[in-house]
Amino acid sequence: MSVSAKELRIDDYAMWVELEDGRTLGVPLAWFPRLLHATPEQRNRYEISATGLHWDDLDEDISVEGLLAGRGDMTARHAHAA
Repeated sequence: MSVSAKELRIDDYAMWVELEDGRTLGVPLAWFPRLLHATPEQRNRYEISATGLHWDDLDEDISVEGLLAGRGDMTARHAHAA
């Protein structure tokens, strides 16, 4: 059974994701450089879907499953591969 996000708050240091099952996840923005370097206005233009969080302006997609597994931005790991 998958869990969906219900609400999202972002401060200067962390993203707080309230889940439908009552848990709240606190995740450092450092895990997601696009969010860390975005303006507050950009951070606040998000969508919550059945599978996660999406910022169209920032080209950022974060799955609830990934957050629960403790995964941050996966794109950085492949930056030096060639």
